[in-house]
Amino acid sequence: MLLSKSISKFFIKFMLLTLSFFIFASCGIYKKTDARKVPVSGIERSKKNLEEGRGFRIFDPARNQGGGGVFNFATSNPMWRATIELLDFVPFSNVDYSGGIIITDWYYDGEESSDSLKITVKFLSNEIRSDALNVLVHNRTCSEINKCKISKVDSKISEEVKVAILKKAAKIKEQMKNAN
Repeated sequence: MLLSKSISKFFIKFMLLTLSFFIFASCGIYKKTDARKVPVSGIERSKKNLEEGRGFRIFDPARNQGGGGVFNFATSNPMWRATIELLDFVPFSNVDYSGGIIITDWYYDGEESSDSLKITVKFLSNEIRSDALNVLVHNRTCSEINKCKISKVDSKISEEVKVAILKKAAKIKEQMKNAN
């Protein structure tokens, strides 16, 4: 008796879950379409759906090229390209497009001073706006016995880097627009 009650409770919960899934899954999916605009062939229909972003491929040949997939999205982002081009004089310690961050290694200009700089650029948006990125500059001052002090620099350097990136990104965007 106890086993049959637990089975019936499980069955009721399962049916309610299944029914709610079908109700929520069907919300807004079905739209009226003109049958004359829908391709007759299933292959043509699936291509049209993929072009419109309404489908996916299980065996996508483009995903399997090169072992890791196709990653050409960063080259179409003007802010990203401008930052890479402007900071190419210093090695990068961390570059993460998906995380939206570029961190340079410590930069020492070769002068007599014991100071070196590290620049961090955080992308907050892909749009070319002044609030779309955050530039942080850190200063490291080392003594002769390799005792170093690191501090965040609140000077005009970070603003100058930000303005330079924005100007370069605007030029790149204009070049991309003219190329198309």
